[in-house]
Formats: sequence, structure tokens, C-alpha cells
Amino acid sequence: MKISKKVISAALAAALAAAMMTGCGGSAPSGNASETEKTTEAASAADNTDGKVYRIGICQLVQHDALDRATQGFEDALTEKLGDNVEFDYQNAQGDSPTCATIANQFVSDGDDLIMANATPAIQACSNATTDIPVVGTSCTSFASALNIELDDNNCTGMNVTGTDDLAPLDEQAQMVKDLFPDASQVGILYCSAEVNSVYQAENIEKAFDDLGIAYKEYTFSDSNDLQSVCTTAVSESDVLYTPTDNIVAANTELIDSIARPAKVPIVAGEESQCIEAGLCSLSIDFYDIGYRAGEMAYDILVNGEDPATMPIEDPQTVKKVYNPEIAEDLGITMPDDYEAIDLSSKSE
Repeated sequence: MKISKKVISAALAAALAAAMMTGCGGSAPSGNASETEKTTEAASAADNTDGKVYRIGICQLVQHDALDRATQGFEDALTEKLGDNVEFDYQNAQGDSPTCATIANQFVSDGDDLIMANATPAIQACSNATTDIPVVGTSCTSFASALNIELDDNNCTGMNVTGTDDLAPLDEQAQMVKDLFPDASQVGILYCSAEVNSVYQAENIEKAFDDLGIAYKEYTFSDSNDLQSVCTTAVSESDVLYTPTDNIVAANTELIDSIARPAKVPIVAGEESQCIEAGLCSLSIDFYDIGYRAGEMAYDILVNGEDPATMPIEDPQTVKKVYNPEIAEDLGITMPDDYEAIDLSSKSE
């Protein structure tokens, strides 16, 4: 597979960040400084680097809105702090895990100062590629499961890997299903069995469903080739679908919507971006925020000498109830007042 490669200068990355945030209607993390303050902060931080330009490799598993936002947040945090003293080598594995390994090995060969790994397979590949270069991961449900380790009492890996996870409170998501659809006879859990992050979420939300007395059935697929047939079966046998933060699901929301919406089967999604095309609603984290925090952690490693082995894996700081107003109308569902309607102005036609 040919890997597209782009090295983005810090100035261009900052310009792209501003354009993206305007175009998608997103907002920077709370407490973000003014442009003047950012420039001053970046200049001050640059003084601490003694003129060094940090080269950071970014390995992203696949292109979809959630992971894209995490990458954008990561780049924004570092360009705000380092100005022209950082450059990014962004690589997208196009959903292919072995390609993540190829990308990671290239970063190591290039002698990058730090690697950002976006999504579980990317984190696995990058941690396998090096024990020396710091790896800051994000968009990972469970670092312990991904790395096949036990975190210490402080939630640290004890190795060259740290970062931010994307795990929303699964018990609260299960309660959302119960509250919205109390008469559902069966909830279908649709996910990719090849994604350890999805397996983890399915196992844990099933425990929550058991506690709430919700009947459920798993509908798993091994890759995108099986998704259409599995989803068709799930829709025919379920009153509601639940989809975790699954990368194959997120990359194929239009396909899933084309099956579920005509059948009037609502989808409770693991995160907001799935709702732009397919999900009715979600109790969602903000992927931009976890990417931004990962960028701040990377800065502490590069400039302040922090050791990733002793930096705790951090959880998302906020979650919110969101829904797709278009899908709610099509399904004839009136959402409770504490749900926020998603702005669909950036939805692809």
C-alpha cells in the first residue's frame, strides 16, 4: 500500500487548524488563549528549546471525523506552545494495521523526537517499534488492553508510552438506552471483533445491560467486507443498535445508516461523530479535547523532560448528551431537553 506523506510546518498547521475550527463549527478547549497570548506563549516556549525544531511523527489508523479531530487537537496544542519549533510528519494507515507498523518503523528510522499514535492499532504498532522514542497515544479505549500490560496504581504504563484514552462511561451509555427505549426487547451490539478496543467496550457494556435487565445480542464482523450483511441481520433482529467507538463503524456510518434508518431502528452510538451520519444519539467525549491534552503531554515530555513511563494515562474530562435532529425527526423520536442537537451544517452531501 502506498503511504501518502506530508510534512506540515508549524505555521501551516496553525493556519489549517484555524480554518478547520471555523469550517466545522467546533470550539477550542475551554480557557484557550487569545491569538496574541498564543503568539507570546509560543515565543516564550521557543526560547526554552534553544532553537531546536522538534520533529513529531503522527500515525493515524484511518481517516474519520473522530480521529481527525484528535489529530487536529494534538497539532494545535503543540503549535500554540512551540510556534515554528515543531514540524509534523503525518501518516494515515488507511485502516490497515500492518501499515501502522510500517509507518512506525519509518518514524524510528527517521529519528523522530516523539511519536503520536492515534487509535489502538497505531499505539500497538508504535510501542512495538521503539522502546526509546516517547509515544503519546490517544483515541484508545484501554491502554492496558492495547499494550497487554497492567497499569500501575497511578495509571502509568511504566514504559515509553502515555496518552489520553477515549472511554466514555459505559454504564451511563447503557442507562441512556434504558431511559430512551424502555420497551426494547433486544439491543443489538454491532462492532468489529478485530478491534481490541471494541471488544473491551462490548464486554463492559454487556455487564451494564445485565445490571439493568436489558436483553442484548452481539453482531460482530471481522472487517468492512462483512459489515453490510452483519448490519442487515442486526437491524432485522433488534429494536435498537448500540455501536461502540469502533473505527470500522466510524468509517462506514453512511452504509450503516442506509440499512438502519429505513428500518426505523435507532442507533445509540459510542461517540458523537457517528451521529453525524448514522447514530440517533450518544453520551460522547470530545476527541479534539483528548487530542489537545495529548499535545500538552507531548510538550511536557519534549521541553520539560517529563518521563512518559511515569505520566498517568488520562481520561476524558467531559462528556455530553448529543443527538442528530434529522434522524430523530425521521424516526419520529422526540429527544429529552438535556440532549444537545448536533450541528449538521458540515455534513457531507
